Amino acid sequence: MVLAFLAAVHGTSAAHAQSLPTAAENLTPGDLDSEHLFGFTEGSDLGVPGEAELEWETTGRLGKRVGRFLAVDSGLALKVPLTNDFRLAPGVTFNAYDIGVPGSPVRTAGGVNGGFLETRLRLLDRRAAPFGLTLSIVPGYGTVDGGSGAPARSFATEVGLLADRELIPGKLVAAVNLGFAFSSTRLGIPEERVLGSGIEAAAALAYQVRPGLFVGGEARYARSYEGLALDRLAGEAAYLGPTLYTTLSPQAWASITWSFQVAGRAVGEPGPLDLSSFDRHQMRLRVGYNF
Repeated sequence: MVLAFLAAVHGTSAAHAQSLPTAAENLTPGDLDSEHLFGFTEGSDLGVPGEAELEWETTGRLGKRVGRFLAVDSGLALKVPLTNDFRLAPGVTFNAYDIGVPGSPVRTAGGVNGGFLETRLRLLDRRAAPFGLTLSIVPGYGTVDGGSGAPARSFATEVGLLADRELIPGKLVAAVNLGFAFSSTRLGIPEERVLGSGIEAAAALAYQVRPGLFVGGEARYARSYEGLALDRLAGEAAYLGPTLYTTLSPQAWASITWSFQVAGRAVGEPGPLDLSSFDRHQMRLRVGYNF
């Protein structure tokens, strides 16, 4: 029954599939590509078969409980839709850290960090179904610990469900993301193995001010755990922030967001925020080019 339903939906969506690349779609009155409109939250769209998209993403993280903490994580991905409902995106990651903890030497580092392979499968196309729904799976490898900036060997996988709906067709779009991630990190000599996992729920709105320009906001709630299977709660945090998306040309686009932690709790530590597992501020800039 489920397979027959999905086949029927996919058969219908093929007739109403997106026909223009991301940037050009968002310049067309009454139509849009939802993937990058929201900031950290993402829409369900995948792009156009035969189109390739080069995307640069930079995330800045600022503020921890002890000392100075500034981290910049970047990734360069080549997104290739193979069909209307399936896309692969290999990528390479970079980072830069400036971390100062009282009693320890300042750690400043940067360079190539690792790589990843994003796989996306669209389950429902919002152009033919009541809402859009896409499954995202992203395994990756890194050589730097994201919390301390120390050399490490890290294997991680993120799994997400990305849903969206046009509340006002061509004007107002809503998105909801649910995500689960787990990682295994080896630190130091002798090696210490650290296992972690987490969940996140996000919701966002984007409103089209004019063709090619969207403004909005998003809210996110995340929990961090020790262990690969959400074993022991380490902390939780809630974020709010504005979002902005603009097309730069029929082939290029950019989006930016800034989220700040408004509530949180770290297990076993005082204070109204979790600045051990999470950051006080998170910023993200994305730039893409279709060809």
